Amino acid sequence: GENMNTDKVWTNEKVLIPAIIQDANTKSVLMLGYMNKDSYTKTLETKKVTFFSRSRQCLWTKGETSGNFLNYISSEIDCDKDTLLVQAINEGPTCHLEQYSCFGDEIFSFQRLETIIKKRKDNKKKGSYTNTLLKKGNKEIAKKIAEEANELAISAVSNDGRILDEAADLMYHLQVLLIANNYCLNELEMTLSKRNK
Repeated sequence: GENMNTDKVWTNEKVLIPAIIQDANTKSVLMLGYMNKDSYTKTLETKKVTFFSRSRQCLWTKGETSGNFLNYISSEIDCDKDTLLVQAINEGPTCHLEQYSCFGDEIFSFQRLETIIKKRKDNKKKGSYTNTLLKKGNKEIAKKIAEEANELAISAVSNDGRILDEAADLMYHLQVLLIANNYCLNELEMTLSKRNK
């Protein structure tokens, strides 16, 4: 959140500080840019990440030409008060080379799987197993979860070397259930985080 006093960051309005942009969902680093007080203020006002271009000596909003905006979520300042960490969600590739981030392609994660399942929910694809499950609803999804949990338990007890495969099946079906009920992994993490106190 906005737990920072920007006056302490920008004692001088012209000063540039590095801003690390992180995917708010996956926590992958998307890019690094530089911000001055004006670009940071504009970022907060427009909710689109805006930098100061050192080569052109002017403000630039990421995506103003490509359409690949970085939608601002929140920011924090580091312990030395000289680097920003910005949480954002990218619309399309962040890198000018058409990659997910300036550091390469997105690594596969549960968050990536969540995005794929959500896309299936919004844009139905003929013959898609995910769409079939979502269409059948909670009863069918719950049945599959029970089956997969049972297969995982059998695998663990029989030590047949299939624990990871069965656990992957269970996690996939669990994520389909969450999305079918309009929940997301972040909410699941917050629930666990409350118990961790």
